Amino acid sequence: MRTLFRGDVRVCYSQWYVVSDPDRWESDVPYDPRSGQTSGLCGAAVPGHLFLTTGLHTGPVGCTVELHESEPELDESWEEIAEVSFRPTHHEVALELWGGDGSFPLALGPADFRVRHSASGMDEACERELECLDGLVIERHLLQFWPAPPARDRLIKQTGSSAAYWHEVARDTPDPPTPGQLAESRRLARAEEERAAQDALRDAWGGHLPSERLLTVRGDVAGMQELAPELAVALDRLPPERQRAVARWAMRRAYEKAGLAGVDWIAPALAAAERGEPLPAPFDVQDRVGRVARRVMDDPAVPDTTVPPARPEHPAIRQQFLALPALTAAVEDDPLQAALDALFAAAVTYGSDYGTLFAEARSSFPEELGPAAPAT
Repeated sequence: MRTLFRGDVRVCYSQWYVVSDPDRWESDVPYDPRSGQTSGLCGAAVPGHLFLTTGLHTGPVGCTVELHESEPELDESWEEIAEVSFRPTHHEVALELWGGDGSFPLALGPADFRVRHSASGMDEACERELECLDGLVIERHLLQFWPAPPARDRLIKQTGSSAAYWHEVARDTPDPPTPGQLAESRRLARAEEERAAQDALRDAWGGHLPSERLLTVRGDVAGMQELAPELAVALDRLPPERQRAVARWAMRRAYEKAGLAGVDWIAPALAAAERGEPLPAPFDVQDRVGRVARRVMDDPAVPDTTVPPARPEHPAIRQQFLALPALTAAVEDDPLQAALDALFAAAVTYGSDYGTLFAEARSSFPEELGPAAPAT
């Protein structure tokens, strides 16, 4: 015989546990551990899990866990005695306390065990709980494990009223679900989780279910989701050539709104972008936005205006700087990203009046960007 654990443990809510895979056990109890049993102090209906009940609600109880090579001799001096079967479902097994208050590893291998659960002092501990709260240990439990094939639980001895109550609870608990019923329950739970996730996603996108493509595209998709999610969904449904057309239109509107479209060194870049040609200097380098921004600051012919921001919490920024990214967006390789980014850049260029831009977009592309029907 080996003693795997001996000591006083503090229980809460009259319960403690022996579990496999301590990191996951709290989510792996899909039904009452006493289901189908005649004894109620050691619930073993859930594979890899023992649900142990005490008479004491809160306070210390003595606990000993033993591993035997064969069935130990029955000790009738204990007031309550029952037996259940147990097989670990993971290589880690531990004695666990409620709410993560303690965890004590138990060296039990992957085998079928019989468990004899013996207890004494349950009623007395319940009656003297205030003393127990001050540290008095009255109630004691013994768990004895030995190799044995699975068998039904067995109530060997009952003495106190606390134990009698929990045995009655076990007898009134329905049998555990069959594997098929459990699988169906889990399937329904997964389906409900997926439905709830889809509903939340649909709510976040204005009543429309976005595609995986829209959820993974790079760029300012989050900005468009915040300002006009239905337009983002509509853009995603367009063929690439129409996405590109929207991107170029939004680019032009942003630059016109900011008074940049007529600037002599900017107009050729807009025209090149609309024709799908390489951009001329100073838009032809990797850091073109920074380079162009410096040119904007240095050119007295470029207007200097601001607009109320699209969101009150956003800072006010020179309107011309807000418009600049629309051009670089319009020439993005990905036409969906180009459309989203250019339309968002145009929206922030319009500032708090961005609704006017979106109305213009729907008017300019009535068949593509008209009101989209909610996805099913």
